[in-house]
Amino acid sequence: MRILGIDPGTLCCGYGIVEEEDSRLFYVTSGGIKVSSKITIPKRLKKIYEELEEIMEKHKPDGMAIESLFFAKNVQAALKLGQAKGVAILAAVKKGVPVFEYSPLEVKQSVVGHGSAEKKQVQYMVKTLLGLKAVPHPPDLADALALAICHIHAYRMKEIQGR
Repeated sequence: MRILGIDPGTLCCGYGIVEEEDSRLFYVTSGGIKVSSKITIPKRLKKIYEELEEIMEKHKPDGMAIESLFFAKNVQAALKLGQAKGVAILAAVKKGVPVFEYSPLEVKQSVVGHGSAEKKQVQYMVKTLLGLKAVPHPPDLADALALAICHIHAYRMKEIQGR
């Protein structure tokens, strides 16, 4: 199973791909789609969409995991994040990639073991679970990889429980 995790943003959209084989997790790739703040939101969204399409075409994920809730300090920021999330979902749906949403609480519980984990704990566990030499940087990459790991864990639990 190969899962693409997405941490949406209009300046940096983090992505990470994790593969699971024989109950082991493997890092495939991660990165950030960086977009200049000097270009308009529609052009930023277009770039994010096109790059996500290319990533999906190249790596052929079996699913995409994205955060179901996001928090922003103001309404403008929340709207922009929602637009980036929508573009990511559209890119996946157009490529025929199923989309799965997880709350921040679910991701933290899955990766760290408790929902009140701090960002640094999530980053450390992503590094550990994937056998990476360093914590993925910037943090958007670790968050995207954590989402992919969360989906793999959730899928396996459903499989074990016979759902």
